Amino acid sequence: MIEQMAYNKEIGVRIPSILLPKEGIDMEKWSVVACDQYTSEPEYWQEVEKKVGDNPSTLYLTFPEIYLEDGNEAERIKRINNEMRRYINEGILVSQKPCMLLVDRSTSHTQSRKGLIISVDLEKYDYTVGSQTLIRATEGTVIERLPPRVKIRENATLELPHVMILIDDPNKTVVEPLANKLDSFEKVYDFELMMNGGHIKGYRIDDENTLDGILKAIEALADPEVFRAKYNVGDDKGVLLFAVGDGNHSLASAKAHWENVKKGLGEAEIENHPARFALVEIVNVHDDGIVFEPIHRVLFNIDSKSILNSMQDFYGSSCCSFEKFDSLESVNTRLRELKKEESVHSFGFVTEEGFGVFTVQTPKHNLEVATLQDFLDYIVKNNKESKVDYIHGEDVVTRLGSKPGNMGFYLPSMEKHDLFKTVILDGVLPRKTFSMGEAEEKRFYLECRKIVKD
Repeated sequence: MIEQMAYNKEIGVRIPSILLPKEGIDMEKWSVVACDQYTSEPEYWQEVEKKVGDNPSTLYLTFPEIYLEDGNEAERIKRINNEMRRYINEGILVSQKPCMLLVDRSTSHTQSRKGLIISVDLEKYDYTVGSQTLIRATEGTVIERLPPRVKIRENATLELPHVMILIDDPNKTVVEPLANKLDSFEKVYDFELMMNGGHIKGYRIDDENTLDGILKAIEALADPEVFRAKYNVGDDKGVLLFAVGDGNHSLASAKAHWENVKKGLGEAEIENHPARFALVEIVNVHDDGIVFEPIHRVLFNIDSKSILNSMQDFYGSSCCSFEKFDSLESVNTRLRELKKEESVHSFGFVTEEGFGVFTVQTPKHNLEVATLQDFLDYIVKNNKESKVDYIHGEDVVTRLGSKPGNMGFYLPSMEKHDLFKTVILDGVLPRKTFSMGEAEEKRFYLECRKIVKD
């Protein structure tokens, strides 16, 4: 019966066959954080390598982005693909019967964040601007970031998700009811995550009644009439069921890979090919454990003494200004004052000379992050040595931004309850607008799924 209900085409959901490490594998060493974290902190990844050693680990099945510019991309990808095959052939990964997994994660910032591991149909997903598909990006996709990720998938036998997809379920009908019947589910993992990642538990859901209830609850969220009434929109707006919260470029890479694969397939093969689907964790945006944190910026390899003049030239000196302060606390106090003013965007900054606040009058964008990003893109485009990194945590911004030749920018957080309506009405947000929690709260690689035919 599960086989018959395994794929619900209307909502683009498939009940996946998941691979998990065999009994006896050290799960703390197995599970590592998403590859796009700590990209300016090599010491983090050095410590991860030290902890993992020669043990089976998702570290060896993924490509941490901090190593993308090391010049050994082809060799590293080949090693990743070899390890994937080895883990399957040697029985390190064990196939589970079709099921969903209920995930409960605690961190130093939240007691519980619950999610559901499912697979989604990439035919229902489009990351391009203006998309009206059921599954959509919430932020701009940087196409230049996709090729190395697609190259990893090219000959990969497995996918490992760090994608977190949001649902807008204020009545808590999909994930939350499952937490009330944990005793009826088999616990498949329960362990501490490394590097201050918190604790994670996973429960297998494979009984037909529960699975059917989950699918029906998701279907109800996708009802067009309910959708239009909920967001007060007309027929011109397509139903947005799943909004990509984390891992947008990972899902976009899966989509690009699938488009390449399906070119050589017949109609029947396209319908059920494993690469058509992507393993994700869906989370309710109304879950108390979901907190939207800002993603800050650090600009590297610039003349920090003249950068403020460059900003004034860019925005026009008549409509922008800056103030200097002696501490981040003073910066945040000033930003709270400025937040009350209309038609003003303000963000804090730090250089080797100290702290400050930059203010832009009558900005052309709705969000501070978009106003700042325009300038950063301009600087990087016109200065080949300069680059931008996207940073979680004010402390890291302060540490990196205060180094000679750097400048850090502090951005405000976005209200999570506005996300769906903003994306529906305004389209995708500027890239790296928000983060669901701090870096150590990001999804850790754990479950796997085959993306090639047996």
